[in-house]
Amino acid sequence: MTETSLALSRISALANPTRFLALAGKILPWLAGLTFLCLAVGAWLSFTTEGDYQQGDTVRIMYIHVPAAWLSMMCYSVMAIAALGTLVWRHPLADVAAKTAAPIGAAFTFLALVTGSLWGKPMWGTWWVWDARLTSVFILFLMYLGLIAFNRAMDDPGRAARVSAIMILVGFVNIPIIKFSVEWWNTLHQPASVMRLDGPTIDPEFLWPLLVMALGFTLLFFTLHLMAMRNEIWRRRISVMRRNAARAAQAGAESR
Repeated sequence: MTETSLALSRISALANPTRFLALAGKILPWLAGLTFLCLAVGAWLSFTTEGDYQQGDTVRIMYIHVPAAWLSMMCYSVMAIAALGTLVWRHPLADVAAKTAAPIGAAFTFLALVTGSLWGKPMWGTWWVWDARLTSVFILFLMYLGLIAFNRAMDDPGRAARVSAIMILVGFVNIPIIKFSVEWWNTLHQPASVMRLDGPTIDPEFLWPLLVMALGFTLLFFTLHLMAMRNEIWRRRISVMRRNAARAAQAGAESR
């Protein structure tokens, strides 16, 4: 068996909710501990580094704002992959992954918007401007809220999963717009200074705390996502049990 076939077989094995729950139960304590460690180290580095010569201590907002902005886009990308899993591969847990990621993505996007506003006031002299980057991130936040509302409003889980997956894939066009908006249009937002082909332009004193915080935020997302997926699987099982119990009670009443 090739390595690719072996990897696919392992992924297929996780399609079984029971196996997924068992694996998540083993991983979560270690993942949560690693998340706490990274966030603690990142916070310590963020507060012990010197402030910027122009921005002063205000630059420390960057250590929350930038990772939150990165995670807002990464979370939607995870949802897009899950949407493909729903429509193309019919993976049983793909819809669970997409549905549970939406509230987490909305929280990261909201945090990015709030911290960006707090950072923008002393730097730009205003809390908000309708430039391309800020507007596209705000649209992303509305997309998250729309998907959450849609999933809660639909009674048919199968139909909701398919329609939600299509909506997610259509909305994915906003992710490259957010990423390249500062290059395509004139905005107040600064261009990329970390993820560049010619290397980061940010000073290492600020780069390392930022990377550690970004790793901590990423681990936090996966921790929360696994917990949410596990809760959603249990919720669906309980819902099925209640429906079966109601049908059995109804059938018993009719047979009398």
